[in-house]
Amino acid sequence: MDRIRIRGGKPLHGTIEISGAKNSALKLMAASLLTEDALVLSRAPRLRDSRFLGQLLAHLGVEVEEQAGSKLRLQAASIADPYAPYDLVRKMRASFNVLGPLIAREGRAKVSLPGGCAIGARPVNLHLEALEALGAEIELEEGYVLAKAPAGGLTGARIVFPMVSVGATEHAMLAAVLAKGETVLENCAREPEIADLAECLNAMGAKVEGAGEAEIRIEGVDRLHGAEWSVVPDRIETGTYAIAAAAAGGEVILKDALAAHNHALWRALGLAGVEVREGENSVTIKREGALKPVDIQTEPFPGFPTDTQAQFMALMTLADGASIIRETIFENRFMHVPELSRLGADIQVRGNEAVVRGPSTLRGAPVMATDLRASVSLVIAGLAAEGDTVVNRIYHLDRGFERLEDKLSACGADIVRESE
Repeated sequence: MDRIRIRGGKPLHGTIEISGAKNSALKLMAASLLTEDALVLSRAPRLRDSRFLGQLLAHLGVEVEEQAGSKLRLQAASIADPYAPYDLVRKMRASFNVLGPLIAREGRAKVSLPGGCAIGARPVNLHLEALEALGAEIELEEGYVLAKAPAGGLTGARIVFPMVSVGATEHAMLAAVLAKGETVLENCAREPEIADLAECLNAMGAKVEGAGEAEIRIEGVDRLHGAEWSVVPDRIETGTYAIAAAAAGGEVILKDALAAHNHALWRALGLAGVEVREGENSVTIKREGALKPVDIQTEPFPGFPTDTQAQFMALMTLADGASIIRETIFENRFMHVPELSRLGADIQVRGNEAVVRGPSTLRGAPVMATDLRASVSLVIAGLAAEGDTVVNRIYHLDRGFERLEDKLSACGADIVRESE
């Protein structure tokens, strides 16, 4: 099992190239099930999560080929068997999104329910209710979803989500593009990854309008064809390296970043005393002076993203004063607090709020990652800490960050990966 060792206290200077978005690439990979032709994704991140999904797609009969230049070629010329077993689905929740495409294309599917999630319950009932609204007959049996489309296939419907859900919005889109007639989705999530999925589906011949807004309209088509698509830049990776530069100090250019996808974070960093310069395809982060405390509350896009909450909390341990971090998306997303405290942070949790008092003098220590975003918050704290910080269980980190230690070391960080 690998670990990461960081010797802190070194400012960051240089350029970091932003990879394709994990949260978009996974749904784009699932979209390959909707056509017999090849879907070629450029800027596809090489991550544990994408490789897990690749294994499941290969099990279903998809030809999965990693090509040079961060390209990924997927071709589902035929579906061997629309069955996704527990051993493959349990490794990553996004694997569950093969259900809708399998029903839409094959008319039937047997897919394991996803496993538990460390940061919250994440129920899939909204996914299943959307598929039922499209006409799918669904039964739950021994931990599996057994689904079947009517003889004539899925039919368009009006679906009103009772709460905003990124996964359910995407899942309904993946099924509705091959349904007969029009589907109207209301109270949709508005994340950039949803718009990216819609634009890719349209490049494959789908008719999706309104993605990125609260209402999405989909006119079903008989079939989709292959396409080439470039995965949208990862706004969470962008935000993470921005916060890392703010914590360590220095000046970093985030190349291939879309500034418009992180306005809530840029505002918070600006209030903290960090200089943010937005370019056409880049963002520059510079921090020289002391940090100021900032209160944040996580919200669905375009609000402050829950996936950068842990990173921002690590930054606020260095600010001069008290900050309040309020988490409204996931109920268990403060598991990084005990580990940040091991480094010297002063954080008190009360319900869904954490009060961070600083500035703390962080000192290196062995710490343990508990989930993807928590793991990188410990890396950020380690960059600012005195001495050596060793982050264990970094398989969490490898789920969502491509070549993290290489990108940071190229900017002057003293960070290495070690094998136990």
